[in-house]
Amino acid sequence: MLGAAPIARLDVAISQMRSAKGLLRVCLTADPDNFPACVDDADAITRSVPANAHSLRFEGLPHGQYAVAVIHDENSNARLDTFAGIPREGFGFSRNPPIRFGAPHFAAARFAVTSDANQQQIRMHYIL
Repeated sequence: MLGAAPIARLDVAISQMRSAKGLLRVCLTADPDNFPACVDDADAITRSVPANAHSLRFEGLPHGQYAVAVIHDENSNARLDTFAGIPREGFGFSRNPPIRFGAPHFAAARFAVTSDANQQQIRMHYIL
């Protein structure tokens, strides 16, 4: 189709899971202001998959700049549990930026989707 925006596929693989309990809650966004929560981003793609899935695929993506955030919701309560502000459940981000105090900025997790098939490998982190 002439003039159609190029579309692509993104495969996300998730490693270093602590357990297969619960769900992986995944957010794919192109909006820096709504990363990593994706709460107010109408264009964000969110998915919940069983924690033993270890991978998922996004299809039909327009070419552009994106970032992925993953939460390992081990008790399936639809949120990241914390204790004194410290995450009790796992989390990870595209491009695996260093984890310091708080979530990384969009720029640290941003990657380009520019071809038909794209991949991101996300390493999970657990603090407590």
